Amino acid sequence: MKVLMVLTSHDRLGDTGKPTGFWLEEFAAPYYVFLDAGAEIVLASPAGGAPPLDPASDSADAQTAATERFKNDADAQSALAATRKLSDVATDGFDAIFYPGGHGPLWDLAEDRDSIALLERQYAAGTPLGLVCHAPGALRHAKNASGGPLVHGLKVTGFTNSEEQAVGLADVVPFRVEDMLTANGAQFSSGKDWASHVVLAGNLVTGQNPASSAATARILIAQLQPK
Repeated sequence: MKVLMVLTSHDRLGDTGKPTGFWLEEFAAPYYVFLDAGAEIVLASPAGGAPPLDPASDSADAQTAATERFKNDADAQSALAATRKLSDVATDGFDAIFYPGGHGPLWDLAEDRDSIALLERQYAAGTPLGLVCHAPGALRHAKNASGGPLVHGLKVTGFTNSEEQAVGLADVVPFRVEDMLTANGAQFSSGKDWASHVVLAGNLVTGQNPASSAATARILIAQLQPK
């Protein structure tokens, strides 16, 4: 079982001058779900190398068992520091693909041609795709076989407008995930703010927020089991 994890390379929070990137929990929790399931994990990002970490996700109150495990895992840290360029691996064969969130993907992965092509191609092939929190933003320009938005008619979730308002970034982000998915014809589903909420639509698995990370990864892995 070979799983590709696609991380952002974007490190600036709009025009605020503040840093952003990927959210640590949304990487660490799925990483260990995949690792413990025996998966070979390939890490990639648009620029390659070490992806930027949102410092807010490394604060004391954002720590979880998975993030603590990562901080004591030299192998995982080395792998993260040397992600492959997405353009070099996007056409390789993978059994599942997972996108961690953080605000970064709204700027780069949402617009990245290699990422868009990867999502379109693998969705059409039936490969299980998992995207959590802000990562469903990467589906913004992805198309289905009919040429319409990939998410059109699908039940999906992602970081909600109310959660974006709560973190004070609703007017900073280039677009709001909930608004974009709804505008693209998706059936947007949400649970309580900050609680785990995961939606499965065929081979597309989406999670609402950091608390949804591990559950999204587990459901993704379950799609690879014989029916």
